[in-house]
Amino acid sequence: MSPWRLEYLRLTRTKKWVALASVYIGFGLVGPLTARYIKEILSRVGSSDGTVITVPDPTPADGMVQFVSNAAQIGTLVVVIVAAGALAFDAIPEMGVFLRTRVSPAWKILVPRVVVSFLAAAAAFLLGTGVAWYETWALIGAPPTAPVLAGAALGVAFLAFVVALTAAVAQRMRSVLGTVMTSLVVLIAMPLLGLAPAIARWLPTSLANALADLPAGGTLNDYWPALGVSVVATILLMWAAFAWAGRREA
Repeated sequence: MSPWRLEYLRLTRTKKWVALASVYIGFGLVGPLTARYIKEILSRVGSSDGTVITVPDPTPADGMVQFVSNAAQIGTLVVVIVAAGALAFDAIPEMGVFLRTRVSPAWKILVPRVVVSFLAAAAAFLLGTGVAWYETWALIGAPPTAPVLAGAALGVAFLAFVVALTAAVAQRMRSVLGTVMTSLVVLIAMPLLGLAPAIARWLPTSLANALADLPAGGTLNDYWPALGVSVVATILLMWAAFAWAGRREA
C-alpha cells in the first residue's frame, strides 16, 4: 500500500476528518445566526438595573465576523491536533521504525501526511466558509463576493503555515502532546507580538482574520506583508521538517 493511500485511509477511517468538518461547519452555521439574532437575544436577557443595551442592526459582514471569531481559534486548535497526530509518526517508536524501514528516505513518509493534513484542513475551512456565506446571505444579506474569496484564500494560506509549523515541530518532539503544545505556544505568541501595529501586519496569524476584515471594508494591501512572510516561513519550516526527519533516520 502506498504512503498516500495509507494516509488517506488513516484520515478517513479514524474519522478525524469529521472533527475538522464539524468544527468549521458548526461555526459556519452558528456565526450568522448569532449575528442575525444578537439584538433579540440581548433584549430578552435584559438587565436587573434597567440598563438598555443598544445593538446596531446586523450587516452582511457581521455574519463572516462571527464565523471567523470562533473558527480562527477553535478551528486552528483542531487543525494542529489532527496534523500532529499524523506528522509525529515517531511518537510511537514501533510505528516509526516500521515506517522508516519500509519507506526511505523519510521525506517520502512526511510529504503525504503534510499534503493530506493540509488538504483536509483547507477543505473543512472552505466548506465552513461556504456555509457561513450562504447562511449570511439568507439571514442578513449577501456579503461582497470578491472580499470573501480573497479572505478565504488568505485563510487557506494561514492553514498551510500552521501545518508546516506542526510538521517541523513534530520532528523535534517525542510525543503528539509535545507537538501540539509547542505549536500552540508559537501560534499564541504571535498575536501577542502583534499588539504592536508595526509588527502585526507581518505576522502569518493576521491572515486568519482576513475573512472577517475584508468583507467589512478592509483592504487587501494590508495583508501582503503577512502573506509574504507566511509563504517564506512555510517553505523554511517544510525544509526544516524534511532535514530533521532525515537526521532521525541516520
